[in-house]
Amino acid sequence: MDRPDCDPVRLERTYAQFPLINAVVSGWRRNYRRYVRPVLAGRDGGTVLDIGSGGGDLARALVRWARQDGLAVEVTGIDPDPRAHAYAESRPKVPGLTFRAAFSSQLVAEGQRFDVVLSNHVLHHLDAGAFEGLLTDSQALARSLVLHSDIERSPWAYGLFSAGTLPFFHGSYIRTDGLTSIRRSYTAAELAAAVPAGWETRRQRPWQNLLLHRSGQ
Repeated sequence: MDRPDCDPVRLERTYAQFPLINAVVSGWRRNYRRYVRPVLAGRDGGTVLDIGSGGGDLARALVRWARQDGLAVEVTGIDPDPRAHAYAESRPKVPGLTFRAAFSSQLVAEGQRFDVVLSNHVLHHLDAGAFEGLLTDSQALARSLVLHSDIERSPWAYGLFSAGTLPFFHGSYIRTDGLTSIRRSYTAAELAAAVPAGWETRRQRPWQNLLLHRSGQ
């Protein structure tokens, strides 16, 4: 789905199916409760940046969860892919939610800051230079907390995802790209070795890695 010449119909179906697959495998409800909500509660609300927001399902969920907890939140989702941005913008508008077609480096250049900076399943898409740039940008953009969650490479994860998605998600890229993503992802040890000092790597179930950085600003 990253290819510029991919089937636009299958791509749109993929964006439409992301909320379901992310709800099952990504663990962001847990991450919100454990990491994001305490930061927002301590500030009586706040701002969140979702880097590589894709179709926007995580950004929308973050707004919904925060408001269920009585927290005022402003969430910005950024993605440099114009197709992802167009899809996110085509969904019903949500107060407090903004999407931009942008790289994180553009927001750094603008002097933007957010209480929480996060991403979901972005790290395995990046080469070494882009990976380092994302971490540097994240630290510059975050006042309090950075969370980057990604798949952990595992033969069990690959086998179960392959079997579990086989009867479903026809006509989209969910299964084929999901399997490719698992193959390209880091193990926990590889991820820990790739990050600079100040970053913490945590393993989460099922087969997720979490990069965490606290700035305390």
